[in-house]
Amino acid sequence: MKSLFTHIGMTLTIFLLNGCVDPYNNSASIYGGNSYLSGFEQTLPSQKPLTHNGQATPRGYWDDEGVIGSAKIRISLDDQRAYFYKGGTLVGVTPISTGSDAHGTPRGNFKVTGKNVDHKSSLYGVIKNKSTGQTVNSDADTRKDRPGPDQVFVHAPMPHFMRFNNAIGMHAGYLPGYPASHGCVRLPAEMARIFYDNAPYGTPVIVE
Repeated sequence: MKSLFTHIGMTLTIFLLNGCVDPYNNSASIYGGNSYLSGFEQTLPSQKPLTHNGQATPRGYWDDEGVIGSAKIRISLDDQRAYFYKGGTLVGVTPISTGSDAHGTPRGNFKVTGKNVDHKSSLYGVIKNKSTGQTVNSDADTRKDRPGPDQVFVHAPMPHFMRFNNAIGMHAGYLPGYPASHGCVRLPAEMARIFYDNAPYGTPVIVE
C-alpha cells in the first residue's frame, strides 16, 4: 500500500502563508506568526514519533489504498492523537492539540454535523491596531472584548473545519505539543484536509 504522503513540503508552506496565518503576519498573535509553521514540525514531547512503514511521520500519516467502508474518527485526549477508520480499518493517524485546562474538549460520542473549508471562529480571535498592525489583545473573545478606535477584531481562521459537538470541531491549527485550544481539536493542515475530504456528514466522532 502506498502512503499518500510522508512529509509536507513547499506546497504546505505556501498554503499556510496564504491561507492560515494572521493577515498582519504578527508573530505575537494567537495564530502563531512564524511559530505557526514551526508548530507543524513538532512531535508530542511524551510520545514516540508516529511511524508508518518504518518511517517517522511526525505530522501523521494516511494510507487508505484499497480500503472501503464507513468512516469513523476516534480522538484520544490522553495520547493527543486522532485516528481515522474506514470500515473498521485504521487508515490514518495524526497528532492533535485539544482543549486546554480552561477550555476542555468534552468526552463523548458525537457526529460530524457541519463542514466549512474556510471557517473562521465566531467567538475568538485577536484585536489589532489598524494603523500599526500590532496585536492589542492576543486572546480576544467577542462576548467580552470590543475593539476600540483604530482597532479591528480579526477572527481566528479554522481551515477545513468539521463541527461535531455544538461549537466544537476539528480544524487545521497550531500544534504546540500539548492541549492548548479553546476546546476544538487542532490538526496539522494536511491531515485536516484529508480528514475533511474523507469524513461525510454523520461520521461518528468518539472523544475519549
